[in-house]
Amino acid sequence: MSKYLSDAAITEFDNEVKHAYQGSQTLRQTVTVRTGVKGEAYKFTKMGKGIANQKASQADVTPMDITHSRQTATMENWNAPEYTDIFDQAEVNFDERNELASTIAMALGRRDDQLVIDAAVNSGTAKTIAAGGVGLTLAKVTQASKKLNDDAVPGMDRTFVHSPAGLEDLLNDSTVTNQDYNSVRLLMSGEINTFMGFTWKMIETRDEGGLPIAGSDRTCLAYHKAALGLAVNLDAKTEVNYVPQKTSWLCNGIYKAGAVARDAEGIVTVVIQE
Repeated sequence: MSKYLSDAAITEFDNEVKHAYQGSQTLRQTVTVRTGVKGEAYKFTKMGKGIANQKASQADVTPMDITHSRQTATMENWNAPEYTDIFDQAEVNFDERNELASTIAMALGRRDDQLVIDAAVNSGTAKTIAAGGVGLTLAKVTQASKKLNDDAVPGMDRTFVHSPAGLEDLLNDSTVTNQDYNSVRLLMSGEINTFMGFTWKMIETRDEGGLPIAGSDRTCLAYHKAALGLAVNLDAKTEVNYVPQKTSWLCNGIYKAGAVARDAEGIVTVVIQE
């Protein structure tokens, strides 16, 4: 392969990565997303609650004094680079190139998820369900739902993020898998899509961190879509540049974004023992 990579090849590589990256995202659709953000930070706005008050005849109205606050998502720069030696290019077939594109895309996708996870874990929410020496039980799921209900968190757009061990716990619960109790036949698919008003998302063990674990206690998350915000300055983008000093192509995926908890009342941390 000539070191002067054609524009067509660059475009083809970029399209492959973009397609794979869209498929790799797990949590982006479960939070509030703002794209095309400019600058180093983005401020999400939260409007407080209002309480109606009585008005006496001919008296002035009394303002509710609704509070307004802003939560700042700070942009962070991320790269997923890999060199491809020019002398090896002659041996690179289409499948190998596609695997490289997929690897870069998956790395960016996992980082996208980690920003959301870290924002939820560091939200300072007072809603926490202790491990209690047990795994993920139906009682814990019910309790998480109740904690959100108590603060009038809408029933729609709720997500439960769990680990593989948490899924195993629920699949071993005969009440959860009983088709008389749950219309979703969990044991046939081996996964949970929706249950108890939550959309379920599994995060496996990841080098980026994944769901935090301390000893044998893993932190899972239950939250509403509006409770977390993801601001994206530079979405997944690839570039291919030749580096003469290394006689190699540098294939790099770049991404710039930040996440923040918009409303801690809409987040519950559920600790399970694994």
